[in-house]
Amino acid sequence: MGTKFGASLVTPFLFLLLSHVVFSTTNDGLVRIGLKKMKIDQKCHMNRRSNTIEQEETPGGPIRKYHLRGNLGDSEDTDIVALKNYMDAQYFGEIGIGSPAQKFTVIFDTGSSNLWVPSAKCYFSVACFFHSKYKSSQSSTYTKNGKSAAIQYGTGAIAGFFSQDHVTVGNLVVKDQDFIEATKEPGITFVAAKFDGILGLGFQEISVGNAVPVWYNLVNQGLVTEPVFSFWLNRNTEGEEGGEIVFGGVDSNHYKGEHTYVPVTQKGYWQFDMGDVLIGGESSGFCASGCSAIADSGTSLLAGPTTVITQINHAIGASGVVSQECKTVVEQYGKTIIEMLLAQAQPKKICSQIGFCTFDGTHGVSMGIESMVNEKLEMTSDGVHDAACTACEMAVVWMQNRLRLNETEDQILNYVNELCERLPSPSGESVVQCGALSSLPSVSFTIGGKVFDLAPEQYVLKVGEGVAAQCISGFIALDVAPPRGPLWILGDIFMGRYHTVFDYGNSSVGFAEAA
Repeated sequence: MGTKFGASLVTPFLFLLLSHVVFSTTNDGLVRIGLKKMKIDQKCHMNRRSNTIEQEETPGGPIRKYHLRGNLGDSEDTDIVALKNYMDAQYFGEIGIGSPAQKFTVIFDTGSSNLWVPSAKCYFSVACFFHSKYKSSQSSTYTKNGKSAAIQYGTGAIAGFFSQDHVTVGNLVVKDQDFIEATKEPGITFVAAKFDGILGLGFQEISVGNAVPVWYNLVNQGLVTEPVFSFWLNRNTEGEEGGEIVFGGVDSNHYKGEHTYVPVTQKGYWQFDMGDVLIGGESSGFCASGCSAIADSGTSLLAGPTTVITQINHAIGASGVVSQECKTVVEQYGKTIIEMLLAQAQPKKICSQIGFCTFDGTHGVSMGIESMVNEKLEMTSDGVHDAACTACEMAVVWMQNRLRLNETEDQILNYVNELCERLPSPSGESVVQCGALSSLPSVSFTIGGKVFDLAPEQYVLKVGEGVAAQCISGFIALDVAPPRGPLWILGDIFMGRYHTVFDYGNSSVGFAEAA
């Protein structure tokens, strides 16, 4: 169903919990949806794939007055939905389905085009027990459809069937909207997710079942005056607001200067032409003759051709998460592991005894390095810490083998370090030194003849505080062959720095510095 791309981030996040939702209506005709946040020391793994693109996934507060493009002034035809921030890596807001409205939190995703939520008929997927479920029997406006539907994800597929009902977005009610009731949600991804479903804002060309997207119906039913929506993503994780999406207008308080607009070159995604990528102000060369790019609110990171990403990661000193963890394990605990092996400790229990793993060795170290890495990373729900567990287990196997050859301690440690250097990151994620951020170069994208800069603090995700802080590179490799590629996906890292306007009427995308 189109080209499939891969991009995932495996890193710990602080959960920000929807603790209170406030609805208010004022005389400007806008419904303000306030979301409060609460930090919880918990971890989660977000990895999702829409029907044609694998992506990562994605706290609102009081919403201010909006000013529309085109001097429309205050109007009932502008609607605002607050977005909640998942430590710079996920944004979601609330909608309603049915009459009376049943509430759901959804990712507002410009990289897909369907609306889906869990169904009350989802009986056998664990994820459904942790999220709100749509109950058609409780809605007076429900219309049966029943056509089967499936959307492919990295961990399998969400499957279900189409139904039709009214959908409430802010204070706007879309009538007779087709959506998917998901009856199957495989994998850990949806269990850990703090969102119930996804509301796609892409074009109908990539809609599963050719269902008319919610945004199309907002326009077709005359619910918005301007066929425009815009995103402001608050990258300040301490801020009260996670961000805002505005349907039918743009908040002038959320950007500085003027937007630079570029035409959509291929409908489906919000895809446009992009020019050179600069590293520290110098051309990377690869996109000098042009690349394509997608503005995607459902992706956390910046994905691009391996050729350029390699140059960027070299310039910022990024290394693979597994490789980095492996070297850390060897540096801090290499001698201890050797001593434990010489003391006849059970190899499979060493890593749990040291504290890297949370189990007692039942995980199959003897299965072989490659299979162990793959299985471990597929099973993980706590990527960086599980990478340390995996690295420890591999180090034990390697050291045990070298001890059989009667090598010295220094020889063993040097050999294992060399293997660590060669470890790939199966999911492509990389880490950088948090203390080096101030010395890292800027990375810039040329769009519509204008250069859009990203500073290190903007393209690096910092998780945790103090000595426990982890800094994750916001760049990940993605290779798409012509004519579709070379392709960049500009996710939340870019959209957080630059306020983004999706102009459906003029088939264009606009960027301006976020306020």
